[in-house]
Amino acid sequence: MADVSDELVKSSELTREDLLKRGAAAAFAVGMFGALPDKALGFYGPLKYKHKQLSGELRIMTWAHFVPSYDQWLDSTYVKQWGEANDVEVKVDHINNALLFGTGSSEVAAQSGHDLFWFISPPSSFQKQTVPVNDLVQEVTKKFGPMSKVAKKSTYNPKTKTFYGFPETYAPDPVQYRKSYLQEAGVSLNTWEDLRKGAAKLKQQGHPVGLGMSNEIDSNMLLTSLLYCYGGFIQNEENRVVIGQGSNRKGAIEALQVMRDIFRNGMTDEVFAWTAASNNQAFLAGRLSVALNAISIVRSAEASGNSTLSDDTWLASIPRGPVMRLGNEHVMGVYVIWKFAKNKEAARKYLVDQQIAYREHFVRSGYYNFPPWTGAIKGGFKTIRAMTKQDTHKPRGKYTILTTIAEKYTTNPGHPGNTTPVMDEIYATWLIPQMFAEVAQGKSTPAEAVRNFDRKASAIYRKWKAQGLV
Repeated sequence: MADVSDELVKSSELTREDLLKRGAAAAFAVGMFGALPDKALGFYGPLKYKHKQLSGELRIMTWAHFVPSYDQWLDSTYVKQWGEANDVEVKVDHINNALLFGTGSSEVAAQSGHDLFWFISPPSSFQKQTVPVNDLVQEVTKKFGPMSKVAKKSTYNPKTKTFYGFPETYAPDPVQYRKSYLQEAGVSLNTWEDLRKGAAKLKQQGHPVGLGMSNEIDSNMLLTSLLYCYGGFIQNEENRVVIGQGSNRKGAIEALQVMRDIFRNGMTDEVFAWTAASNNQAFLAGRLSVALNAISIVRSAEASGNSTLSDDTWLASIPRGPVMRLGNEHVMGVYVIWKFAKNKEAARKYLVDQQIAYREHFVRSGYYNFPPWTGAIKGGFKTIRAMTKQDTHKPRGKYTILTTIAEKYTTNPGHPGNTTPVMDEIYATWLIPQMFAEVAQGKSTPAEAVRNFDRKASAIYRKWKAQGLV
């Protein structure tokens, strides 16, 4: 995603062992980190505060944010100031989000790497390698009140009663659509049935629907959300796999049928080979009529200076299904402190201090980064809504819908349960988009696809249950 505007600045059927082996051979192996071009921070010269509690070096791995100016501010201002204040030399490495899981696996295999490691979705399958952060969660909660449900469900293991990771951010996942295209075709986005009926008209106009069914994070989040809307839950509240049972099976079959119809009538084959950036690129090129994504699309449109595109790009909540209107967060940024981290104390303090100062992270990200503790912005959602109203892009007030989505229609992968190691492995092995793609391409019936998915997911569940993590 391109730069954020000035006025805003002002106001992922393999076993874990397979994955680790692949990670150990990843292009971004641990031994290469020293050679990464430091979009990261180097050393700032003599440290000014020699008698502070902390000292040494803090190494952080995170993604390359969709708002480049956010990373520039984070690296050259926020992290620099925090390091100087705490007598810590901070180095931040940024990599493409698709490389995070493999790079994390590399570090675990080598038992060496960064102190803090950021994942784009809850990395619950790594929890035996992380330091519990219950006390940090309690510290921030004492200051701001309870964390959001999506953050807790994404980072807490009720079986072990531990927070294995620390929620750093989440991004609501709105529908982004070209208003003029939908008006011309007479298409509504209120329900999934509306979109199924209208998809053919949009494609006939030359502006197909863009919903991914590929091995990438956007497809994972979108397609799991579609399952929720039709009641096709993968897990129950006790974190047991139930997708092959009763109403869950029925809902999953219906969701697969809906996506098959939307694809056949209103999409193109490109959606089976997309990366996380592909729907952005296709929408910004003027080809797509509808996409589900965090606000990287519309912010990029604004930054491009193409007001015809940006003014015509509107936001909406996820369509309603027959059971509910509910979606996953688009990004659930989670930091873990590895057990092999060399500077755990600095890592711990960095996490707490960042949440305490989160208001500016929200603003600098162009409203992309929502705080896991809503109270980190004084006044909570009421203040957040007022802040989004200040955006001057047309249509005025377009970003206020993010507050509604965050407050009412955003949940965690694995809803209504937690984001368990089972869900993390299902995501990491792309079982969900593969199930949808098989049906859309006519390779299996919806019932067959659900049965095959249930068999694979149940095997993953039994493996993690044997390890005492579900």
